[in-house]
Amino acid sequence: MDEYAEPAREPADALDPRAELSEFLRTRRARLKPEDVGLRSFGRYRRVPGLRREELAQLAGVSVAYYTRLEQGNGRHVSPEVLDAIARALRLSDAEHAHLTHLAKPRQHKKKPAVRTQQVRGPLRTLLDTMDGVPAILVGRRSDILVWNRMAAAVFGDWAELPAHERNWARLVFLRPEYRDLFVDWGRKANDVVSQLRMDAGSHPDDPQLSALVGELSVKSEEFRRLWATHDVKEKCHAIQRLHHPLVGELDLRLESFHQADAHERMLVTYHAEPGSPSAEALRLLASWGTDATRAGAGMPPARTT
Repeated sequence: MDEYAEPAREPADALDPRAELSEFLRTRRARLKPEDVGLRSFGRYRRVPGLRREELAQLAGVSVAYYTRLEQGNGRHVSPEVLDAIARALRLSDAEHAHLTHLAKPRQHKKKPAVRTQQVRGPLRTLLDTMDGVPAILVGRRSDILVWNRMAAAVFGDWAELPAHERNWARLVFLRPEYRDLFVDWGRKANDVVSQLRMDAGSHPDDPQLSALVGELSVKSEEFRRLWATHDVKEKCHAIQRLHHPLVGELDLRLESFHQADAHERMLVTYHAEPGSPSAEALRLLASWGTDATRAGAGMPPARTT
């Protein structure tokens, strides 16, 4: 597949790390009730959903004023130990804990050119091509789809037919109706995509391409706006992906993902079926049909023949 080159785009305002930190802490605090963390709840009516700032500060062992400053987005001088204590008090997952750390103490990034190529090593491309019966995709920053093999095209569509900037999971899931039909649980897939974008935003708040993507999706998709506002983050390593393929019907595939050792922000994502299952037979049929099967949902064009 052709190397993914980021197209030139209009400059976009960077995401505000202070606002992101503030909203993330507020939404995590709002989802907890006093009884969830061993505190007594006095009275039926509370002015705020979830824990109060005072209660959270008590659980974390910090002053209310200190926590209030942090929730207002001032995390410049917060120590790792305090962040750990707040993460425990908020019952954060490992992914959420990492996201909190990125927001509170953002890394300094050198300015990058507006247009750049996400290089993919030749041996990695060869590896994907040799995985004949297993759909495999290399996913980069911002959920960009960088490289894929023939089986991935047979299952998800011929992305070579799309402009480079549209080869992106968020764009496909939220802006292309055929992917609503392809994913049996579209809502779960949409939430996974947004949660991963939130992780990227925490690590790279100054990424203009990410800001532009979030802005465009927020304008064009009400579902995206709603999910983005939840500030949920998670890193998906494995799951069952249920699909309704237009040619072979139902597919139950096991998703496994692996970070690239020399480029941790990229993931190799594979999909395999249980041996001897109907889904395994369906994948075998797709492999035998070759380029005739390279479409994802009704309306996706067939793959170009070579």
